[in-house]
Amino acid sequence: MDVKINTDNHIEGHQRFIDNYIMETEKALGRFDNYVTRFEVYFSDENSDKNTPDDKKCVIEARVKHKNPERVSHNASEIHQAFDGAVRKMKTVLDKVIDMQQSH
Repeated sequence: MDVKINTDNHIEGHQRFIDNYIMETEKALGRFDNYVTRFEVYFSDENSDKNTPDDKKCVIEARVKHKNPERVSHNASEIHQAFDGAVRKMKTVLDKVIDMQQSH
């Protein structure tokens, strides 16, 4: 499974952070490996100069084989919460896409 992690200038995207979220993405979304060529995960802090609720954002894009990419996002107060929310949404989207593919 190919996973790419991206951060904006306000999220410290050091190698340990990247490696951790690659592993977390593989663990959470690995069952879709036969249907997805790549996952791209984007982390951002939408109000970097202020500490406001739900200003951390995670966007996950799945490159589904033979389909248009699917994209979800989730905002939360902490990065890991934003990631967990985006993963839940992506699982729902991919389950629907795969069900539609298999029913045709």
